[in-house]
Amino acid sequence: MDKAVRKRGRKPKNAVDAEANPNSNTAVAEEVVASLNAAADTTKSDRRGSKRRRKTGKEKADDVAIVVSPERRASRHSDHNGDCDILATVADGPPQWESVGKVVPSMDAVVKVFCVHTEPNFSLPWQRKRQYSSSSSGFIIGGRRVLTNAHSVEHHTQVKVKKRGSDTKYLATVLAIGTECDIAMLTVNDDEFWEGISPLEFGDLPALQDAVTVVGYPIGGDTISVTSGVVSRIEILSYVHGSTELLGLQIDAAINSGNSGGPAFNDKGECVGIAFQSLKHEDAENIGYVIPTPVIMHFIQDYEKNGEYTGFPILGVEWQKMENPDLRMSMGMGNEHKGVRIKRIEPTAPESNVLNPSDIILSFDGVNVANDGTVPFRHGERIGFSYLVSQKYTGDKALVKILRKSKIHEFNIKLATHKRLIPAHIGGQPPSYYIIAGFVFTPVSVPYLRSEYGKDYDFDAPVKLLDKHLHAMAQSIDEQLVVVSQVLVADINIGYEEIVNTQVVAFNNKPVRNLKSLADMVESCNEEFLKFDLEYDQIVVLRTKMAKEATRDILLTHCIPSAISSDLT
Repeated sequence: MDKAVRKRGRKPKNAVDAEANPNSNTAVAEEVVASLNAAADTTKSDRRGSKRRRKTGKEKADDVAIVVSPERRASRHSDHNGDCDILATVADGPPQWESVGKVVPSMDAVVKVFCVHTEPNFSLPWQRKRQYSSSSSGFIIGGRRVLTNAHSVEHHTQVKVKKRGSDTKYLATVLAIGTECDIAMLTVNDDEFWEGISPLEFGDLPALQDAVTVVGYPIGGDTISVTSGVVSRIEILSYVHGSTELLGLQIDAAINSGNSGGPAFNDKGECVGIAFQSLKHEDAENIGYVIPTPVIMHFIQDYEKNGEYTGFPILGVEWQKMENPDLRMSMGMGNEHKGVRIKRIEPTAPESNVLNPSDIILSFDGVNVANDGTVPFRHGERIGFSYLVSQKYTGDKALVKILRKSKIHEFNIKLATHKRLIPAHIGGQPPSYYIIAGFVFTPVSVPYLRSEYGKDYDFDAPVKLLDKHLHAMAQSIDEQLVVVSQVLVADINIGYEEIVNTQVVAFNNKPVRNLKSLADMVESCNEEFLKFDLEYDQIVVLRTKMAKEATRDILLTHCIPSAISSDLT
């Protein structure tokens, strides 16, 4: 036994020969390659024998070379002293990617994204918050472009990207941000960044139980990370960042902070999605979500077609299931009819001119809609019919078949994006505001509610605002919900200090359509008093001349550069 242990540190004769003739790399490499088959045969024969024959250092090197990747071979040299020369000779040749796996070159297209954010202060709209930095993942596609998540570069001041194995960060330019689908497109002007990188290829939508591998740069380390799992579910998901519902994949691979924007590969090394969010709940484990290729391709083709991101269109209706037999009978539906009932129609939607409440949607673009609002998806699967709408582009037309008073009608409807009374985002622009006599007026948006009431704004915000956020519809394209955000205390506004987040209904008996209309009416007012009608029948009355004079002093006191935001001037 002692003799065998001492022999493990010796150099085999072949290694000595290699030292004597260091230029014979080709001959030694051919010898090693030829020994692979021999090692495999002897291994099989060892297993059949009554005693297992001890392997020499040469045979061990051959077995290891089969399974390790070229990047890991150097780490093996310190453990196998007798094989150093032979393995170094093999590593000098070109990497044998086909023996390592297709995912290795694909990982070189995964980059780390560094972003400096400067968010607006929605509670004090004339200011910005302190800047902060974040890191996420991205990957290279054709056309010298990089894809990542929209929330990874939201309110960006500077964006940089770094390739795998590189120590250089390259400045990136944001080409487009898709808020609804949570995808952003970047590019890098430096030609050096694109050298030696092959863009990723997109694969088809995976099936249930298909294996997926998520690659990125999550927290817990600085180098690239790989997690694997399977596709657990394919359905219409809620996209948290965009406050929309689009097709999504649920997987059981871990998606942590920093994984956002990284690709998900199938077993062929093709990209089948972008990691973007996960479910954190005490009753759930390893639930991650991936943006699938149909949504990604919609974003890319939208940008290529229009030169900018125009968004995902909607049908613009709220509908009700028609599963109750009595309800179906009352609407004139026979056994041959299936569909959903229209409850309300967006006044700003193009179809508001042709569709009516209580119409029954029977089909969309020739695809029949079931009583529960689903359509056939793939073999053994069904999905919400909003999926069909999301496959269209803004401005496209769709054929909608409806049942109205027991008669079937067909309409070609032009599709448009959603106009919300309280928008989920403001397109990366600074918030609007207007100040008169210390009263700060601003339009309500989801970021504003989050700034005022925290991440649980949907529980803590006033009921009136929440009701409008969830159920109110904009009556015109430019309609906004304007509120008195706060009152900057001064002598002119004594008694009004406690007014906060209260909607402005009218000014001098004229309805307030949006913030710009309010600012224009106040600035051009020649009447003696400024009268603001607020919700709950509350009114604010100020003398016009004194209010405008006091505004200048209030701005100086609070170091506010202007009484009106730049977008309103």
